[in-house]
Amino acid sequence: MAAPLRRTWRPGRPVPVAALVGQHRRGGGDPTHRVVDGRQWRVSRTPEGPAATVVAPQAGGADGAVEAAAWGPGAEWALEQLPDLLGEADDWAGFEPRHPVLAEVRRRHPHLRMGRTGLLLESLVPSIIEQKVTGQEAFGGFRSLVRRYGEAAPGPAADLGLRVQPDAATLAGIPSWVWLELHIDPARSRALVEVARRGDAWQRVAARPLAEVDRALRSIPGVGVWTSAEVRLMALGDADAVSFGDFHIAKDVGWALTGAPFDDRALAEFLEPWRPHRGRVPFLVAAAGLGAPRRGPRMAPRSHLPSR
Repeated sequence: MAAPLRRTWRPGRPVPVAALVGQHRRGGGDPTHRVVDGRQWRVSRTPEGPAATVVAPQAGGADGAVEAAAWGPGAEWALEQLPDLLGEADDWAGFEPRHPVLAEVRRRHPHLRMGRTGLLLESLVPSIIEQKVTGQEAFGGFRSLVRRYGEAAPGPAADLGLRVQPDAATLAGIPSWVWLELHIDPARSRALVEVARRGDAWQRVAARPLAEVDRALRSIPGVGVWTSAEVRLMALGDADAVSFGDFHIAKDVGWALTGAPFDDRALAEFLEPWRPHRGRVPFLVAAAGLGAPRRGPRMAPRSHLPSR
């Protein structure tokens, strides 16, 4: 086994490694993430190839170092990206809480930031799978896709059972009936195949201004406002991205900050004073675990397989 590349990063600030890396985890069974002995393992398909990265908790107090190691062709890229993953590029300047609840959440979580992966396709695939289904269905579909069509992670991450998301060519070649076996319906599978056909072009799109990224994402049939916002938030750390159309976000922000649930129209009007930081409001609400009470039975998973 090839020796890993290593990096010691001294951020000069407290870094909640688990919370920041965990922002990109897709459910407890995500085959691209694992936590072992407090260390965060993450597997990515970088522009240089697959990489497996392990990040240890910050050592030595608030000003301590963050130690990371990486394996695979994309190891150097992944380690170069590490500060962005841990929120270094996230700038809260200009954000005013404007509400006592948000001010209190910000006071209690002063070091929580929005991390970014820099990988559009990596975020596009699970975000499309998560469209208009329950979390259980979404995480299950993504897990099945990666286990069936992904590849073993580089280095010791393979021994942990971690796998790399399938590449664009593999995604584009999956037959329609196999998507059904993965419990991913035709509307979502068509969008997945379409984004996969653009392959490496997504990394060039990622370098454009955020408004252009949004337009490029939404030019894909089946990719709308919600999906674009999710991708821009996770991949690019877009602080103004709001996932309108989400089943919970409007309700949760309304309950947390006004005592009554919002719909998307009310949410958009309420968030307007925070532009260009609108996404930080639901981010803080979620970080504090606030929101509408969950009542009623959990929605049962649906089957997208044809009846026999």
